Amino acid sequence: MDDLIKIVNSLASDMMDEVIAIRRAIHAYPEIAFDEFKTSALIRQKLTAWGIHFQAGIATTGVVALIEGYNPEGPVIALRADMDALPIEEKNDAEYASTRPGYMHACGHDAHTAMVLGAGKIIHSLREYFSGKVMLIFQPSEEMYPGGAKVMLEEGLFGRIKPDILFAQHVLPELNAGTMGLRAGQYMASTDEFYIRVKGKGGHGATPHLNIDPIVIAAEIIMALQTLVSRNANPAMPTVISVGKMIADGMPNVIPDTVDMEGIIRTFDEIWRKELHQLVKETAKGIAKTSGGTSEVNIAHGYPALYNNPEITERVKNYAYTFWGKPNVAELPQRMTADDMAYFLKEVPGTYYRLGTGNPEKGIISNLHSSTFDIDEDTLLPGMAFLAYITLSELEREKK
Repeated sequence: MDDLIKIVNSLASDMMDEVIAIRRAIHAYPEIAFDEFKTSALIRQKLTAWGIHFQAGIATTGVVALIEGYNPEGPVIALRADMDALPIEEKNDAEYASTRPGYMHACGHDAHTAMVLGAGKIIHSLREYFSGKVMLIFQPSEEMYPGGAKVMLEEGLFGRIKPDILFAQHVLPELNAGTMGLRAGQYMASTDEFYIRVKGKGGHGATPHLNIDPIVIAAEIIMALQTLVSRNANPAMPTVISVGKMIADGMPNVIPDTVDMEGIIRTFDEIWRKELHQLVKETAKGIAKTSGGTSEVNIAHGYPALYNNPEITERVKNYAYTFWGKPNVAELPQRMTADDMAYFLKEVPGTYYRLGTGNPEKGIISNLHSSTFDIDEDTLLPGMAFLAYITLSELEREKK
C-alpha cells in the first residue's frame, strides 16, 4: 500500500472519538486481576460490532481475536494488550475518574486495550490489502502473579495458531506525548517475591537478655540482603533486593515472638536468579540461627526477564524513525520493573516498546502506579496508528 502512514493516521483520526470513549469507559470502571468481566464484555461488544471474529473465556476473562487478510495463508502478527487495573485509590478529578473506590487504572492498561482495539479496527478495514493473519490478544492479570500471560499459554493460546511475531506497546509518562522508545535485547528484569518469618522469643522490652529478639534478627537480615547485592552480584549484572514490608506485632515495651518480612528480587540472568534465591534463604536462616532464632523463607517465582528480539526491534526502530521522526525515538535503558509479556516473548519473537504519554504543559507528569497517573489522550491516535503501521509493514515485508 502506498502512503501507509497517511492511510492509518486518517483511519485512526476517524475513530479517535470512539477510542477515547472506550478508554474512558474502561478507566471509569477498573477491574483487577482475573476480574476484568466488564472490560472483557466491552471488548467483545466492539469486536462483534466491527465484524471481527474472536474467542472469549481463555484465562477467565481473556479475549483473542483473529483478522484474516484476503489470503490467510501468510504470516501471523499478534498485538497484545493487558486489561487489569490496580488496587489504588484514584485522586484525579477527571470526568472519567474511577467510580470504584480503591481501584484505579494507574498503569495505562485502559489505554493499551483501547489502542489495540483501534488498531484492530484499522487493520480489519484494510484486510483486502494484505495476506496473512493478525491476532489481537486481550490479556487479564498482568499485575498479579501468576500472570495472565502464563495462564493463557497454559490454556493453549498458541495451540491452534502460533504468531510469527508479537508486538506490545506500554505507556510511559517519562516520555512526552509524540515520542516513543525501545530497547533491543534484555529490557526488563525478572521478578520474584520473598516472604520471611523470623521466630524468636518475645518478652519485656526492658529485659532483652531474657529474650531472643526477632526484630534485631530481622534488621540484620535486611542489611545482609543488601550486602548480597553489593558483594555477591556481578557489578555488570543489575540486581535489586528490596524489603517493602515488615510487621513486628509488639508494643513499645513488648518484644514480639515473630517478625514477618516481604520483599522483591529483580535481575536479568536466570542462572544468577536461581543462585540468588538460594543465597537469600541461606542468609536469612544463617543469621537467625546464629542469634538463637529460626527463620522460614518462601520465594514466589515470578515473571522471567523480558527479552526483545534484536532483529525485530531494529525493524520497529526504523519504522518508528519514519512514523515519528528520528528525534522522537528514544533508546531506552534497562528497567528493573517487570511485565509478564516476557512469557509470550519466550514463545514468540517480538518486541515490547514504550509510547510517550506525558505532557508537562497539561500537568500530566505523574508516574506509573501513582494515584494521580493519567495520560495525554492525544497520544491514542498515533499510538493505535503506529500499531497498525508496524503490523501491516511486517505483513508486507513477509510477503516480499
